[in-house]
Amino acid sequence: MSEKITIVALEEHIALPLVLDAWERSGVQPNPHAGWGDDPFARRLRSTGQERLADMDDQGIDVAVLSLNSPGVQNLSGRDAPVVARDANDHLAEIVAEHPDRFQAWATIPTADPAAAAAELDRAVTRLGFVGAMLYGRTAEVLADSPVHDELYAKAVELGVPLHFHPQVPVPGVIDSYYSGLGSAGMGLATAGLGWYYDLGVQYLRMIFGGVFDRHPDLQVVAGHWGELVMFYLDHTGIMAHNAGLKRPLLDYWTQNFWIAGSGTVSERYLRWTAEVVGTERMVYSTDYPYTFGTRPGGFPFLDTSAGVGRSFLEGAPFTHEQKIAIGSGNWERLIARRR
Repeated sequence: MSEKITIVALEEHIALPLVLDAWERSGVQPNPHAGWGDDPFARRLRSTGQERLADMDDQGIDVAVLSLNSPGVQNLSGRDAPVVARDANDHLAEIVAEHPDRFQAWATIPTADPAAAAAELDRAVTRLGFVGAMLYGRTAEVLADSPVHDELYAKAVELGVPLHFHPQVPVPGVIDSYYSGLGSAGMGLATAGLGWYYDLGVQYLRMIFGGVFDRHPDLQVVAGHWGELVMFYLDHTGIMAHNAGLKRPLLDYWTQNFWIAGSGTVSERYLRWTAEVVGTERMVYSTDYPYTFGTRPGGFPFLDTSAGVGRSFLEGAPFTHEQKIAIGSGNWERLIARRR
């Protein structure tokens, strides 16, 4: 009898009222997509108990690694972000403690205050038992490759924990230049349709070309959404490695510093391409709950939807059973086994 495929989903979002309150004080306009109100989607996003567990069961997810929905506290000031991050992490720890066999958590990090960011990562990992941190690319106008984040990246390496990056809305100038004049489709393209992934993918490339992984060669990054578009052009972008004076070929950074998840995008094409580029040993799993909850495949006959697409997508993948076990949880367990 084959070993059961255990699925640990790494990009499973949660909205905390204390963070929503902080966002609103900072000027964010309340909307259901971020977690405000009684819309079923907003309720799912805020859920910490039976509704979320039932949805996990529906999709065949054994363990969810919880993280704040984007942009965490990276839209808050250096004065407010450390306080809100600490309170959010304490609350996340309480949620995990209620169902420790079903939940893990990524720490929320106040990147607006570099010293506080490193200290909070240390506290969340060593005292709260978190598996790493979820970051959201930019902090105001400061990009992920900025040397101001070196203390945080060094702390992640010291602790032996990964950092998961998630996109956020592009800066207003980019939205105005590239996505305006298209009506309601414009903002859709600027965010979940396309713009999110370009925004973070360019930051990944900046991290590589800007020397982040040369300064921190053991830094491990989890990249969702099939690598945020970057992998689909690596062969071409890689020709710039020599001009940039990189210490390794561009592909080496992806196979040595990145772990790739699909974030609920049920595409066999992307699945196969990711395995070809980085190998199944660098692939992990996620469903991007609740943003993709209820997704059913279209045109993917290898899927058996009776188990919920979260599980059937992996179980029906064109890999060996051992590879599926590795993608579902084995690679994740190997990654977090680095914790010191």
